[in-house]
Parts: sequence; structure tokens; C-alpha cells
Amino acid sequence: MSQQWKAICNVADIPVLGARVVHRAKQPNVAIFRNGEDKIFALLDRCPHRGGPLSQGIVFGERVACPLHNWNIQLDSGCATAPDEGCTQTFSVKVEDGLVYLDLQELNVTSSEAETA
Repeated sequence: MSQQWKAICNVADIPVLGARVVHRAKQPNVAIFRNGEDKIFALLDRCPHRGGPLSQGIVFGERVACPLHNWNIQLDSGCATAPDEGCTQTFSVKVEDGLVYLDLQELNVTSSEAETA
């Protein structure tokens, strides 16, 4: 983690049990999730199964259900729950004074670079 943070949005801008999408140039989008306990998580907006948009899934507890094939992805680890297998990239999140921040270095790394790191 680089300790350089980029303000993305207010917590209130993320629907409870929903997501907000962060668009990145020439890179896959990032989805920022808010669960029922106001915990904030950030994942690459691609299911590890078939690349479905996780931001369009249903959030429950600390998981999101992929809208394509209903895979359950853990919001804290980005990994599918058994019996499914696979993980998507996670992003460091900081919430301060109602603002959501993402790690700037992680935002700028491509998903292929993150897989080899």
C-alpha cells in the first residue's frame, strides 16, 4: 500500500447493499461496495468466473452475488465461496470524515500487474 490516497466519493453516495463504479482509463472498473453495516469494500468490477459486473450484484453480509451466475464473492478477500473457486483483485479502502478513499498506487496498477505482484 502506497499510503497515497485518492478521494473517490462520500459514503452516502454508495447505496446501502449496493455499489458505485469507479471508471479507470484503459483498465477494468473498480466497484466500491457498502453493506448493511456501512462497511466499505472495493473490488475489481469483474467476477472471477466469467467477468460479470459485480457492481450490479446483490450485496448481503460481506458478500456480493454475481448477477450472471450467482457466484458469491467475499467482499474482504475478493474470493469466491466454496464450492466455487477463484478471486478478483481487492483494493485498499480508507474512510475518513465520511469520505471514501482508495490507494492511488493500486488504482494505477493494471490487473495483470496485480496478478504477478
